[in-house]
Amino acid sequence: MSDLRAELTEILDEAEWEWLIPHVQRDAVILVAPELNLVDVGVAIASDNIPSVQQWIDEQLITKPTIVQVGEWNGELRQRDKRFHTLIVQPYVLVQEIVAN
Repeated sequence: MSDLRAELTEILDEAEWEWLIPHVQRDAVILVAPELNLVDVGVAIASDNIPSVQQWIDEQLITKPTIVQVGEWNGELRQRDKRFHTLIVQPYVLVQEIVAN
């Protein structure tokens, strides 16, 4: 399991909204709440930790982006420049909004 965590930590990256659009269109993006650790979620999904993943789904801590969110991110110029922490856990792209200070 530690090898998986190390591997996922290494591929943790950032992406602009524009780069994520094709993945949203193929329904592969999972939005992770800021209070969760992106690598922890990736490890749980990759290792089929159903209880943890189901709890996060039930608590709406991991969701698919809503039509409203996608519309906002596609909207104003400042939103189109939005950046996300990203982690690819095939076939999903896990994303977490980077909140501007």
